[in-house]
Amino acid sequence: MATLTKAKRLVIKIGSALLVDRSTGDLRKDWLEGLAQDVAWLKAGGADVVLVSSGSIALGRGALGLPNTDLPLEQSQAAAAVGQIRLARAYEDVLSPHLIKTAQVLVTLEDSANRRRYLNSRATLGQLLKLGVVPIVNENDTVATDEIRYGDNDRLAAQIALTTGADQLILLSDVDGFYSDNPHSNPAAERYDVIDEITPEIEAMAGEGVSGLSKGGMITKLLAAKTATSGGCAMAITEGSVMRPLTALENGANATWFTAQVTPQLARKRWISSMKPQGSVMLDQGAANAMAHGNSLLPAGVTAVDGTFERGDPIEVLGPGGQKLGQGLSAYTSAEATAIKGAQSSTIESLLGYAGRTALIHRDDLAL
Repeated sequence: MATLTKAKRLVIKIGSALLVDRSTGDLRKDWLEGLAQDVAWLKAGGADVVLVSSGSIALGRGALGLPNTDLPLEQSQAAAAVGQIRLARAYEDVLSPHLIKTAQVLVTLEDSANRRRYLNSRATLGQLLKLGVVPIVNENDTVATDEIRYGDNDRLAAQIALTTGADQLILLSDVDGFYSDNPHSNPAAERYDVIDEITPEIEAMAGEGVSGLSKGGMITKLLAAKTATSGGCAMAITEGSVMRPLTALENGANATWFTAQVTPQLARKRWISSMKPQGSVMLDQGAANAMAHGNSLLPAGVTAVDGTFERGDPIEVLGPGGQKLGQGLSAYTSAEATAIKGAQSSTIESLLGYAGRTALIHRDDLAL
Protein backbone atom coordinates (compact mmCIF):
# COMPACT_ATOMS: atom_id res chain seq x y z
CA MET A 1 0.00 0.00 0.00
CA ALA A 2 1.17 3.52 -0.74
CA THR A 3 2.29 5.79 2.08
CA LEU A 4 1.87 9.55 2.08
CA THR A 5 5.16 10.15 3.85
CA LYS A 6 7.11 8.93 0.80
CA ALA A 7 5.41 11.37 -1.57
CA LYS A 8 7.42 14.36 -2.74
CA ARG A 9 4.40 16.28 -4.02
CA LEU A 10 0.74 15.67 -3.20
CA VAL A 11 -2.47 17.12 -4.56
CA ILE A 12 -5.40 16.88 -2.14
CA LYS A 13 -8.94 17.32 -3.45
CA ILE A 14 -11.59 18.52 -0.99
CA GLY A 15 -15.26 18.36 -1.95
CA SER A 16 -18.01 20.78 -0.97
CA ALA A 17 -19.82 18.19 1.14
CA LEU A 18 -16.77 17.88 3.40
CA LEU A 19 -16.13 21.59 3.74
CA VAL A 20 -19.64 23.00 4.10
CA ASP A 21 -22.47 21.92 6.39
CA ARG A 22 -25.30 21.14 4.01
CA SER A 23 -28.08 22.06 6.43
CA THR A 24 -26.70 25.47 7.43
CA GLY A 25 -24.35 26.43 4.60
CA ASP A 26 -21.66 27.19 7.19
CA LEU A 27 -18.02 26.21 7.00
CA ARG A 28 -17.00 23.12 8.99
CA LYS A 29 -14.22 24.98 10.79
CA ASP A 30 -13.19 22.15 13.14
CA TRP A 31 -12.78 19.75 10.23
CA LEU A 32 -10.78 22.29 8.25
CA GLU A 33 -8.46 22.91 11.22
CA GLY A 34 -7.81 19.16 11.34
CA LEU A 35 -6.98 19.16 7.63
CA ALA A 36 -4.58 22.05 8.24
CA GLN A 37 -2.79 19.93 10.85
CA ASP A 38 -2.45 17.18 8.26
CA VAL A 39 -1.03 19.61 5.69
CA ALA A 40 1.47 20.92 8.26
CA TRP A 41 2.50 17.33 9.04
CA LEU A 42 3.09 16.54 5.36
CA LYS A 43 5.07 19.73 4.78
CA ALA A 44 7.17 19.10 7.88
CA GLY A 45 8.13 15.81 6.26
CA GLY A 46 9.40 17.66 3.18
CA ALA A 47 6.44 17.26 0.82
CA ASP A 48 4.91 19.92 -1.38
CA VAL A 49 1.13 20.17 -1.00
CA VAL A 50 -1.51 21.55 -3.36
CA LEU A 51 -5.14 21.76 -2.27
CA VAL A 52 -7.86 21.60 -4.92
CA SER A 53 -10.92 22.76 -3.06
CA SER A 54 -14.57 23.01 -3.92
CA GLY A 55 -16.84 25.10 -1.73
CA SER A 56 -17.05 28.60 -3.17
CA ILE A 57 -20.58 28.20 -4.55
CA ALA A 58 -21.76 26.35 -1.43
CA LEU A 59 -20.37 29.05 0.88
CA GLY A 60 -21.69 31.85 -1.32
CA ARG A 61 -25.10 30.23 -1.53
CA GLY A 62 -25.36 30.26 2.26
CA ALA A 63 -24.12 33.83 2.56
CA LEU A 64 -26.63 35.05 -0.03
CA GLY A 65 -29.52 32.96 1.28
CA LEU A 66 -29.98 31.17 -2.04
CA PRO A 67 -31.86 27.85 -2.11
CA ASN A 68 -30.00 24.56 -1.66
CA THR A 69 -30.89 23.42 -5.19
CA ASP A 70 -29.35 23.67 -8.65
CA LEU A 71 -28.95 27.38 -9.33
CA PRO A 72 -29.24 29.24 -12.64
CA LEU A 73 -25.83 30.05 -14.16
CA GLU A 74 -25.90 33.72 -13.14
CA GLN A 75 -26.75 32.87 -9.53
CA SER A 76 -24.05 30.19 -9.42
CA GLN A 77 -21.48 32.68 -10.67
CA ALA A 78 -22.61 35.28 -8.14
CA ALA A 79 -22.48 32.72 -5.33
CA ALA A 80 -18.98 31.71 -6.44
CA ALA A 81 -17.81 35.33 -6.39
CA VAL A 82 -19.06 35.81 -2.82
CA GLY A 83 -17.95 32.39 -1.61
CA GLN A 84 -14.48 32.46 -3.11
CA ILE A 85 -13.39 35.23 -0.74
CA ARG A 86 -14.67 33.26 2.22
CA LEU A 87 -13.03 30.05 1.01
CA ALA A 88 -9.60 31.61 0.54
CA ARG A 89 -9.79 33.38 3.90
CA ALA A 90 -10.81 30.15 5.64
CA TYR A 91 -7.73 28.33 4.36
CA GLU A 92 -5.48 31.22 5.27
CA ASP A 93 -6.95 31.34 8.79
CA VAL A 94 -6.32 27.63 9.51
CA LEU A 95 -2.89 27.34 7.85
CA SER A 96 -1.26 30.57 9.03
CA PRO A 97 -0.96 29.33 12.67
CA HIS A 98 1.29 26.61 11.24
CA LEU A 99 3.39 29.34 9.53
CA ILE A 100 2.19 28.15 6.13
CA LYS A 101 1.52 30.74 3.44
CA THR A 102 -1.36 30.19 1.04
CA ALA A 103 -2.18 31.40 -2.46
CA GLN A 104 -5.44 31.42 -4.38
CA VAL A 105 -5.23 30.03 -7.92
CA LEU A 106 -8.38 30.10 -10.07
CA VAL A 107 -8.35 28.16 -13.34
CA THR A 108 -10.63 27.17 -16.20
CA LEU A 109 -10.53 24.32 -18.68
CA GLU A 110 -8.88 26.65 -21.19
CA ASP A 111 -5.87 26.97 -18.92
CA SER A 112 -4.95 23.34 -19.63
CA ALA A 113 -6.30 23.13 -23.20
CA ASN A 114 -4.25 26.12 -24.39
CA ARG A 115 -0.54 25.22 -24.32
CA ARG A 116 0.70 28.73 -23.55
CA ARG A 117 -1.74 29.17 -20.68
CA TYR A 118 -0.87 25.67 -19.46
CA LEU A 119 2.81 26.58 -19.34
CA ASN A 120 2.00 29.80 -17.49
CA SER A 121 -0.06 27.85 -14.93
CA ARG A 122 2.71 25.28 -14.55
CA ALA A 123 5.33 27.99 -14.03
CA THR A 124 3.22 29.87 -11.48
CA LEU A 125 2.34 26.78 -9.46
CA GLY A 126 5.94 25.60 -9.61
CA GLN A 127 7.22 28.91 -8.29
CA LEU A 128 4.67 28.95 -5.47
CA LEU A 129 5.70 25.45 -4.39
CA LYS A 130 9.36 26.39 -4.62
CA LEU A 131 8.63 29.25 -2.20
CA GLY A 132 6.94 26.88 0.24
CA VAL A 133 3.43 28.15 -0.42
CA VAL A 134 0.33 25.90 -0.40
CA PRO A 135 -1.74 26.83 -3.48
CA ILE A 136 -5.51 26.64 -3.03
CA VAL A 137 -6.82 25.79 -6.51
CA ASN A 138 -10.42 26.00 -7.62
CA GLU A 139 -12.25 26.30 -10.91
CA ASN A 140 -13.05 29.92 -11.70
CA ASP A 141 -16.80 29.49 -11.42
CA THR A 142 -17.37 33.23 -11.64
CA VAL A 143 -16.60 33.20 -15.37
CA ALA A 144 -16.74 29.53 -16.43
CA THR A 145 -19.73 28.37 -18.47
CA ASP A 146 -20.72 24.83 -19.38
CA GLU A 147 -18.69 25.06 -22.59
CA ILE A 148 -15.41 26.04 -20.92
CA ARG A 149 -15.52 24.32 -17.54
CA TYR A 150 -14.24 21.12 -16.02
CA GLY A 151 -17.57 20.67 -14.27
CA ASP A 152 -16.12 18.80 -11.31
CA ASN A 153 -13.02 19.13 -9.16
CA ASP A 154 -12.06 15.45 -9.42
CA ARG A 155 -10.87 15.90 -12.97
CA LEU A 156 -9.52 19.35 -12.20
CA ALA A 157 -7.44 17.83 -9.38
CA ALA A 158 -6.08 15.18 -11.75
CA GLN A 159 -5.08 17.86 -14.24
CA ILE A 160 -3.41 19.91 -11.51
CA ALA A 161 -1.55 16.77 -10.42
CA LEU A 162 -0.13 16.42 -13.93
CA THR A 163 0.57 20.14 -14.24
CA THR A 164 2.60 20.17 -11.03
CA GLY A 165 4.25 16.77 -11.51
CA ALA A 166 2.70 15.34 -8.35
CA ASP A 167 3.34 11.71 -7.48
CA GLN A 168 0.16 11.28 -5.39
CA LEU A 169 -3.40 12.56 -5.73
CA ILE A 170 -5.79 12.06 -2.81
CA LEU A 171 -9.54 12.46 -3.40
CA LEU A 172 -11.25 13.06 -0.05
CA SER A 173 -14.72 11.73 -0.75
CA ASP A 174 -18.02 10.74 0.84
CA VAL A 175 -17.14 7.07 0.27
CA ASP A 176 -14.09 5.12 1.44
CA GLY A 177 -12.99 3.77 -1.92
CA PHE A 178 -14.06 2.33 -5.24
CA TYR A 179 -16.77 -0.34 -5.01
CA SER A 180 -18.10 -2.96 -7.37
CA ASP A 181 -21.52 -1.33 -6.91
CA ASN A 182 -23.04 1.60 -5.01
CA PRO A 183 -22.42 0.67 -1.34
CA HIS A 184 -25.29 2.90 -0.20
CA SER A 185 -27.83 0.80 -2.08
CA ASN A 186 -26.04 -2.56 -2.20
CA PRO A 187 -24.54 -3.75 1.12
CA ALA A 188 -22.85 -6.63 -0.70
CA ALA A 189 -20.75 -4.28 -2.85
CA GLU A 190 -17.02 -5.05 -2.70
CA ARG A 191 -14.42 -2.37 -2.09
CA TYR A 192 -11.11 -2.65 -3.96
CA ASP A 193 -7.92 -1.93 -2.03
CA VAL A 194 -5.72 -1.55 -5.12
CA ILE A 195 -6.51 -1.17 -8.81
CA ASP A 196 -3.50 -1.57 -11.09
CA GLU A 197 -5.39 -1.25 -14.37
CA ILE A 198 -8.67 0.47 -15.20
CA THR A 199 -10.33 -2.19 -17.33
CA PRO A 200 -13.72 -2.02 -19.09
CA GLU A 201 -15.07 -4.17 -16.25
CA ILE A 202 -13.92 -1.59 -13.69
CA GLU A 203 -15.42 1.21 -15.76
CA ALA A 204 -18.76 -0.60 -15.89
CA MET A 205 -18.88 -0.66 -12.09
CA ALA A 206 -18.75 3.14 -11.73
CA GLY A 207 -22.00 4.77 -10.65
CA GLU A 208 -23.07 8.25 -9.67
CA GLY A 209 -22.45 9.85 -6.29
CA VAL A 210 -25.11 10.55 -3.67
CA SER A 211 -23.97 13.87 -2.22
CA GLY A 212 -26.31 16.83 -2.60
CA LEU A 213 -23.48 19.36 -2.71
CA SER A 214 -20.90 17.49 -4.79
CA LYS A 215 -21.10 17.48 -8.59
CA GLY A 216 -18.76 14.55 -9.16
CA GLY A 217 -19.73 10.91 -8.82
CA MET A 218 -17.68 7.73 -9.09
CA ILE A 219 -17.54 8.11 -12.87
CA THR A 220 -15.66 11.39 -12.56
CA LYS A 221 -13.32 9.85 -9.99
CA LEU A 222 -12.53 7.03 -12.40
CA LEU A 223 -11.82 9.56 -15.16
CA ALA A 224 -9.55 11.39 -12.72
CA ALA A 225 -7.73 8.14 -11.97
CA LYS A 226 -7.16 7.48 -15.67
CA THR A 227 -5.74 10.97 -16.14
CA ALA A 228 -3.55 10.86 -13.05
CA THR A 229 -2.09 7.38 -13.50
CA SER A 230 -1.35 7.99 -17.19
CA GLY A 231 0.84 10.87 -16.04
CA GLY A 232 2.69 8.82 -13.44
CA CYS A 233 0.64 9.92 -10.43
CA ALA A 234 -0.90 7.38 -8.05
CA MET A 235 -4.41 8.23 -6.83
CA ALA A 236 -6.41 7.31 -3.74
CA ILE A 237 -10.11 7.59 -2.97
CA THR A 238 -10.82 7.68 0.76
CA GLU A 239 -13.44 8.85 3.25
CA GLY A 240 -12.79 12.48 4.00
CA SER A 241 -15.34 13.45 6.63
CA VAL A 242 -13.31 12.07 9.56
CA MET A 243 -11.08 14.39 11.55
CA ARG A 244 -7.48 14.40 10.26
CA PRO A 245 -8.40 12.39 7.11
CA LEU A 246 -4.85 12.28 5.74
CA THR A 247 -3.45 10.98 9.01
CA ALA A 248 -6.24 8.40 9.01
CA LEU A 249 -5.26 7.33 5.49
CA GLU A 250 -1.62 6.99 6.49
CA ASN A 251 -2.67 4.88 9.48
CA GLY A 252 -4.58 2.40 7.34
CA ALA A 253 -8.06 3.85 6.81
CA ASN A 254 -10.11 2.23 4.06
CA ALA A 255 -9.15 3.48 0.60
CA THR A 256 -8.69 2.44 -2.99
CA TRP A 257 -5.31 3.17 -4.54
CA PHE A 258 -4.95 3.41 -8.32
CA THR A 259 -1.31 2.69 -9.06
CA ALA A 260 0.92 4.42 -11.59
CA GLN A 261 3.37 2.29 -13.58
CA VAL A 262 5.84 5.09 -14.31
CA THR A 263 7.10 8.19 -12.50
CA PRO A 264 5.62 11.62 -13.29
CA GLN A 265 8.95 12.66 -14.80
CA LEU A 266 9.15 9.67 -17.15
CA ALA A 267 5.51 10.06 -18.18
CA ARG A 268 6.09 13.71 -19.04
CA LYS A 269 9.22 12.91 -21.05
CA ARG A 270 7.32 10.27 -23.04
CA TRP A 271 4.54 12.77 -23.73
CA ILE A 272 7.01 15.37 -25.00
CA SER A 273 8.79 12.79 -27.16
CA SER A 274 5.52 11.71 -28.79
CA MET A 275 4.59 15.19 -30.01
CA LYS A 276 5.14 16.35 -33.59
CA PRO A 277 7.98 18.91 -33.65
CA GLN A 278 7.22 22.34 -35.07
CA GLY A 279 10.84 23.37 -35.62
CA SER A 280 14.38 22.78 -34.42
CA VAL A 281 17.44 24.36 -32.84
CA MET A 282 21.08 23.38 -33.42
CA LEU A 283 23.59 23.46 -30.56
CA ASP A 284 27.30 23.89 -30.20
CA GLN A 285 29.25 21.08 -28.55
CA GLY A 286 29.42 22.78 -25.17
CA ALA A 287 25.64 23.11 -24.96
CA ALA A 288 25.18 19.52 -26.13
CA ASN A 289 27.52 18.29 -23.39
CA ALA A 290 25.79 20.41 -20.73
CA MET A 291 22.36 19.16 -21.81
CA ALA A 292 23.55 15.54 -21.67
CA HIS A 293 24.46 16.12 -18.01
CA GLY A 294 20.91 17.21 -17.14
CA ASN A 295 21.15 20.97 -17.64
CA SER A 296 18.60 23.23 -19.28
CA LEU A 297 19.26 24.53 -22.78
CA LEU A 298 20.40 28.15 -22.66
CA PRO A 299 20.29 30.54 -25.64
CA ALA A 300 24.07 30.94 -25.55
CA GLY A 301 24.56 27.38 -26.85
CA VAL A 302 22.18 27.70 -29.82
CA THR A 303 23.83 28.23 -33.22
CA ALA A 304 20.78 28.00 -35.53
CA VAL A 305 16.97 28.09 -35.39
CA ASP A 306 14.74 26.50 -38.01
CA GLY A 307 10.97 26.43 -38.52
CA THR A 308 8.10 28.53 -37.22
CA PHE A 309 6.90 27.77 -33.71
CA GLU A 310 5.18 29.39 -30.76
CA ARG A 311 6.01 29.34 -27.09
CA GLY A 312 5.17 25.90 -25.70
CA ASP A 313 5.50 24.13 -29.05
CA PRO A 314 7.67 20.99 -29.28
CA ILE A 315 10.95 21.45 -31.17
CA GLU A 316 13.82 19.12 -32.03
CA VAL A 317 17.21 19.66 -30.45
CA LEU A 318 20.07 18.92 -32.85
CA GLY A 319 23.75 18.45 -32.16
CA PRO A 320 26.59 20.25 -34.00
CA GLY A 321 26.50 17.65 -36.76
CA GLY A 322 22.73 17.81 -37.22
CA GLN A 323 22.03 14.61 -35.28
CA LYS A 324 18.87 14.61 -33.14
CA LEU A 325 19.68 14.75 -29.44
CA GLY A 326 16.14 15.08 -28.13
CA GLN A 327 12.99 17.14 -28.15
CA GLY A 328 11.58 19.80 -25.84
CA LEU A 329 9.00 22.51 -25.32
CA SER A 330 10.29 25.90 -26.32
CA ALA A 331 10.04 28.79 -23.87
CA TYR A 332 10.20 31.22 -26.81
CA THR A 333 8.70 31.71 -30.26
CA SER A 334 10.90 31.00 -33.28
CA ALA A 335 11.32 34.76 -33.87
CA GLU A 336 12.41 35.30 -30.28
CA ALA A 337 14.72 32.27 -30.34
CA THR A 338 16.38 33.62 -33.48
CA ALA A 339 16.90 37.01 -31.83
CA ILE A 340 18.59 35.57 -28.71
CA LYS A 341 20.51 32.59 -30.15
CA GLY A 342 24.13 32.63 -29.07
CA ALA A 343 23.43 35.31 -26.45
CA GLN A 344 24.05 35.21 -22.73
CA SER A 345 20.88 34.97 -20.65
CA SER A 346 21.74 38.28 -18.97
CA THR A 347 21.30 40.07 -22.31
CA ILE A 348 17.86 38.66 -23.20
CA GLU A 349 15.98 41.69 -21.90
CA SER A 350 18.06 44.12 -23.95
CA LEU A 351 17.66 42.00 -27.09
CA LEU A 352 13.91 41.43 -26.81
CA GLY A 353 12.89 44.60 -24.99
CA TYR A 354 11.37 42.64 -22.08
CA ALA A 355 12.54 40.19 -19.45
CA GLY A 356 12.36 36.60 -20.64
CA ARG A 357 13.09 33.21 -19.17
CA THR A 358 16.68 32.14 -18.62
CA ALA A 359 16.40 28.87 -20.54
CA LEU A 360 15.27 28.33 -24.11
CA ILE A 361 14.15 24.84 -23.04
CA HIS A 362 13.94 24.04 -19.34
CA ARG A 363 15.32 20.65 -18.37
CA ASP A 364 11.86 19.61 -17.07
CA ASP A 365 10.51 20.20 -20.59
CA LEU A 366 13.33 18.33 -22.34
CA ALA A 367 13.30 14.67 -23.40
CA LEU A 368 16.66 13.30 -24.59
